[in-house]
Amino acid sequence: MAPVLSRSLASPSLVFLPLTNPNKAVNPRSSFVPRNGLNKTFSCTGLRWKLEKRNNRTAVWCEASAVAEKEAEETSGEKFEYQAEVSRLMDLIVHSLYSHKEVFLRELVSNASDALDKLRFLSVTEPSLLGDAGELEIRIKPDPDNGTITITDTGIGMTKEELIDCLGTIAQSGTSKFLKALKENKDLGADNGLIGQFGVGFYSSFLVAEKVVVSTKSPRSEKQYVWEAVADSSSYVIREETDPEKLLHRGTQITLYLRSDDKYEFSDPSRIQNLVKNYSQFVSFPIYTWQEKSRTVEVEEEEKPKEGEEEKPEGERKKKTTKTEKYWDWELANETKPIWMRNPKEVEKDEYHEFYKKTFNEFLDPLQYTHFTTEGEVEFRSVLYIPGMGPLNNEEVINPKTKNIRLYVKRVFISDDFDGELFPRYLSFVKGVVDSDDLPLNVSREILQESRIVLYLIEPIDEVAIQNLQTYKEKKFVDISKEDLELGDEDEVKKRETKQEYNLLCDWIKLQLGEKVAKVQISKRLSSSPCVLVSGKFGWSANMERLMKAQALGDTESLEFMRGRRILEINPDNPIIRDLNAACKNAPESSDAKRAVDLLYDTALISSGFSPDSPAELGNKIYEMMAMALGGRWGRSEEDEVPEALEVSAAETDTSANEGSETQVIEASEVRTESDPWQD
Repeated sequence: MAPVLSRSLASPSLVFLPLTNPNKAVNPRSSFVPRNGLNKTFSCTGLRWKLEKRNNRTAVWCEASAVAEKEAEETSGEKFEYQAEVSRLMDLIVHSLYSHKEVFLRELVSNASDALDKLRFLSVTEPSLLGDAGELEIRIKPDPDNGTITITDTGIGMTKEELIDCLGTIAQSGTSKFLKALKENKDLGADNGLIGQFGVGFYSSFLVAEKVVVSTKSPRSEKQYVWEAVADSSSYVIREETDPEKLLHRGTQITLYLRSDDKYEFSDPSRIQNLVKNYSQFVSFPIYTWQEKSRTVEVEEEEKPKEGEEEKPEGERKKKTTKTEKYWDWELANETKPIWMRNPKEVEKDEYHEFYKKTFNEFLDPLQYTHFTTEGEVEFRSVLYIPGMGPLNNEEVINPKTKNIRLYVKRVFISDDFDGELFPRYLSFVKGVVDSDDLPLNVSREILQESRIVLYLIEPIDEVAIQNLQTYKEKKFVDISKEDLELGDEDEVKKRETKQEYNLLCDWIKLQLGEKVAKVQISKRLSSSPCVLVSGKFGWSANMERLMKAQALGDTESLEFMRGRRILEINPDNPIIRDLNAACKNAPESSDAKRAVDLLYDTALISSGFSPDSPAELGNKIYEMMAMALGGRWGRSEEDEVPEALEVSAAETDTSANEGSETQVIEASEVRTESDPWQD
């Protein structure tokens, strides 16, 4: 018979089972022992059991507290946090985001530039941060012998806490946090020169490095710390720097221990120099690279006498000669300045030509250039050139892969491969640079993201050109001033409910306006305005109608035919439309409501770009509505009579509205006096 066990929530229960033969297993068919025999722990009958051998006896523990926990779990449930495998996540970031290994240098230089920008900004209010640590600069030293690259900046540096926060947290951008802090402090403003925003650029160093060591000293900390991590590892080490020879005055030093297959390429000084010139040529801080140079030096050599000649005295035997000597020194890699950031009025013609030759390796001056700035939802600056020599063959004229337009974001090179996206193919020979601060990029900053950006066509020829062009790369142009505009973001349920609620109002407004409009419908394009007047799908827009009216030999009949039908779209969220909705239900015969509809149509006519049929009649309606709105508001005495002219004007308006006749407008050129000598 099995022993009786007592349960207590305070402590686990214990019972001893005697073993007649310590080497013989306990009968697996015991009443509470599981059929697979005794293990160290097992569960049976909903309880958790623990076994332990003591002096030829088996101790069985019943963990009653676990039972209580399980009962609590069944009632409320236990919360767990998602856990990410850091090494796997790092592998995805490093090997999936970037298409070219060489961009690691661009990312690290951009981080160094941000650190310098932060220091420069903060030093305005805290000059002590600068100290005597030297100029704001970046130095890159490749070491082919040891297979390392060292990137040093004299920027703001990091404290131990910032090391953990910025480098120990994947996708944590210190620059992004800094910009957020600036925006919250409106007195300081924000510095758009800061580049980083995603917090993954630092990890691109593992594209080419098997180990990364970061040594950093913040002017706000007395200690210097070292962050060290190995590729494909889920942990890192932070320690205090104690070697006096490795102490920094201020800033950050990153040392990359290159992989064996990347050691020879990226430890080559000339390769590093070219990468800096390609990606970071226009970073606002000086970038120095460690380069091998040569110089001519004068040396004295002892001249040996020729055969048969007498040996010269010691002072006359020395001969001065020159030889080439090689040495290593720092060289400025980004000496060319971004002239597109300057005011075009301040840049000389020779500067444009010099920039063109250095940037595109040309020897001829350009035929022409243009320097402009575009502002809007996306702002950018650009300098474009027409080369001094035309393409050598027809293929180069329409070749989309010329890479003649270089795109920069905050002066950092992004790409020059756009397959005709920035320029049409027939202009592929044009060379230049485009720089923007707010173009949408993907995380690796190599590809432009798709975005909805409203393109304003304001020239008279634009509408004619777009109507004939119709599509671009299978994307159809849509005129937002015409009917049936589909934005693709409507809530279908809300759309049906709104249409059902305002159907009666649409019919009522159509009844009031008659043939002035083809129909009245709910608008999908309005956010604040009460209504808008749009053209039919195949009719002229307001702009085209205005252009055709201005033609000297315009045909009136074709004008009436092509102007097509007009559609009034109303905004159900506007208070005016809501008031009219109540009026059509509660007082559909109200003269005030009908006058409001007429005025609403005339106002929509003007705001949508159309010309009113009768400006004088529109003016009278506005005066009438003003009289209704302002009458007696400031305590006008009731005995004051309405001016006779206003009464006559209102009466004329009512009469013309009822009879459907239009007020005749006499142009100034048609007014003649009795003494007009040109009168027939």
